Amino acid sequence: MAKTKKTTKKTAKMAAESEILGGESSSILGAKPQRTVSAKEIKLEKKETSESKAKKTVVVGILTGERVLTESSDEAREFYNQSRFGAIAENGKVELSLLEALYLMERGRLEVKNQSGKAISFEAYLKKARKVEPNFWIRYVVLKDMRNRGYIIKTALKFGADFRVYDRGVKPGEDHARWIVYPVHEGTTLTWHEWAAKNRVAHSTKKRLLIAVVDGEGDVSYWEARWLRP
Repeated sequence: MAKTKKTTKKTAKMAAESEILGGESSSILGAKPQRTVSAKEIKLEKKETSESKAKKTVVVGILTGERVLTESSDEAREFYNQSRFGAIAENGKVELSLLEALYLMERGRLEVKNQSGKAISFEAYLKKARKVEPNFWIRYVVLKDMRNRGYIIKTALKFGADFRVYDRGVKPGEDHARWIVYPVHEGTTLTWHEWAAKNRVAHSTKKRLLIAVVDGEGDVSYWEARWLRP
């Protein structure tokens, strides 16, 4: 028997993180009074900010069918080492999924080119990716939402699901994923047979089932299902 939790659209971003995903919400009521900042400090702060932005190197990747292969550089390998984007190949390059590459493109960290060396725009890349992977945009919205919340999200094809998600601070290899995730549009209808099948997959892999519902505005609500013994 499965027990579900629902978050409303209006509070999806807060409730999904604090109630379902175990995040913490902050309040401005307990904020400390801000101290006065001098003009000298402001100039120094601006200088440090500009220097930190300058340090961010844009990595180049090549679109090769169903993946993006980055250059072989320390900056590219940091994608994997810090946040577990993609996987490091034997030649030192990083293999990114189409979803991961689009996220890094949107963040300004990756430039994708075709095999002829011509840069691909965000819109052109999205158009190509939609032809390769079904339900690409809905899946991307969920991956982006999870990544922005601070969770590592990876594909879960071997589990029969779209994604697997790890607790905050946990990287693949350090511990098992906590959830398997199925992204759906709010207008999608699931039969009881489909719902039961997804629950069985989660139960057999000892993970929690998370249905990520994307509405027309791109907001994500989460439904979690757990097995309970009567």
